[in-house]
Amino acid sequence: MARNVEVRALDNFSRGSRAHLNGIDAEVVEADIRDESAVARALEGVDTVVHLAAFGSVVESVEDPVENFDVNVRGTLVVLKAAAAAGVQKLVFASTGGAIMGNTPPPVDEKTLPWPISPYGASKLCGEAYCHAFAGSFGLPIVALRFANVYGPSSEHKKGVVTNFIKQALRGEPIVIYGDGTASRDFLYVIDLCEGICSAVDVDLRDEVIHLASGEETTINDLGRLILDLTDAAETPILYEERRRGEVERTFARPEKGVELLGFEPAHTLAEGLRKTVDWFAEQSRKPSPVN
Repeated sequence: MARNVEVRALDNFSRGSRAHLNGIDAEVVEADIRDESAVARALEGVDTVVHLAAFGSVVESVEDPVENFDVNVRGTLVVLKAAAAAGVQKLVFASTGGAIMGNTPPPVDEKTLPWPISPYGASKLCGEAYCHAFAGSFGLPIVALRFANVYGPSSEHKKGVVTNFIKQALRGEPIVIYGDGTASRDFLYVIDLCEGICSAVDVDLRDEVIHLASGEETTINDLGRLILDLTDAAETPILYEERRRGEVERTFARPEKGVELLGFEPAHTLAEGLRKTVDWFAEQSRKPSPVN
């Protein structure tokens, strides 16, 4: 859905690429969210902030919890301070629906006690707490959205299970599952996620936490088999390796609050979203490598 807005994007491109913004009508500010002066300048004249920047890997957060804290907690504090000072009218914070809950038995919802088992999950819980504090102390209208496991085109830089499986399958390599494959996730196609974010911007909410989720539980075994089918690699073997520290076993969320407050209902089934994602990755693999 087209929106008549002016966009300013701040990114340090430590994970992403400027190429992803080709053809997008947006002012690009190359900076780190921990740079207070750069963030303050970027928020001048801005009425809405969607805070997506993060150290987003559970596994890497276990390896480097200090950097994870610095980006996700201190960086979020910098953004919140600048937003409050700039008189921002709405801030949407990207939280997580899985890592923040740890191994709490699913399905979870907004009333479930968060109990993270990874530094990444803990950092997002801290971010939510600071959002609530800035709503209460500074009157900054905030919605924290707990994303399910997001996947889709333009995600080759991500290190999640969908990206890894598709890349491995298209290369004809065995797909690697950590653990026995019975772990489960709640998967959400990126276009559906964006619709949820836009709804959170538009609706008059001032201090809320909302899960953006499909409400469907999918095991990693089932995900792997579906991706192998979609990549015409059904005979490709699956390798099982030791489960990794910090990763939760089962997680999926009840979507009712998102439906009630945002009218949020994902338009894509997992199979439909994966089909589009596999097609995008396959197209990228056929393109010639850039010449240095």
